[in-house]
Amino acid sequence: MTRHFSALFFVLAVLLTGNICRADETTPAGTKTAIFAGGCFWCMQPPFDNAQGVVKTVVGYTGGSAEDANYEKVSAHRTRHREVIEVTYNPAQISYDQLLDIFWRQINPTQADGQFHDIGLSYQAAIYFGNEEEKKAAETSKDKLGKSGKFSKPIVTEILPAMAFYPAEDYHQKYYLKNPAEYEAYHSGSGRGKFLEKTWRDEKKK
Repeated sequence: MTRHFSALFFVLAVLLTGNICRADETTPAGTKTAIFAGGCFWCMQPPFDNAQGVVKTVVGYTGGSAEDANYEKVSAHRTRHREVIEVTYNPAQISYDQLLDIFWRQINPTQADGQFHDIGLSYQAAIYFGNEEEKKAAETSKDKLGKSGKFSKPIVTEILPAMAFYPAEDYHQKYYLKNPAEYEAYHSGSGRGKFLEKTWRDEKKK
C-alpha cells in the first residue's frame, strides 16, 4: 500500500470532487486551534471532524519553511516538516483535554520512527503546544496514558512548541470524503485500523 499516486490521479480527484474544504475559510470568534501530528494526516481528520465542538479541521505541514511545504518534498522526507492536522474548536463545547484524548486514540504512541507502516520524520507523532497551559495538559495526558497500563512499551510521542502551520494541497483536505474507497484501503492496509481496534476494543464495549 502506498500513498504515492500519480499527479494525474490527484488532478482528476480535485476536478471531480470539487474543493470540499478550503484552508482560508473564516471561523467564528472565540475559537481556539490545536495542532497534532499523527502520521498520515488523511487518517487523523475523520475522528476530529466527528467530534462535537470541533468547528473545522485542516491538514497540512509544520516544522519546516513555507518554501518546502508541499506534499512531494515532505513525503520524500526532504524537509523537516511533519504531516499534521490543525483543529479549530469551540472551548465551550469541547476542551483541549478532550482533544488530547481523541489524539491518543488515533496513534501508536509507542512508535518513535513514524506511524504504522509509514516511516520517517514526516510521519512521527507529536503534540504541538501553543502555550504553557497546553504544554502542561499534554505532559499530564502523556503521563496518565503511560501509567494506565494500556501499553507495555514507553510512550514516546513528542511534545513540541508550535511552529508555523502550512495547509496541505486541496486534494488532501477531507480525503476520506473525496476518495472513500482509497481511504479505507489505506487506513486498513497501513495497519492503523487493526491496531486501534485491538487497543481500544474494551473501551468501546463500556
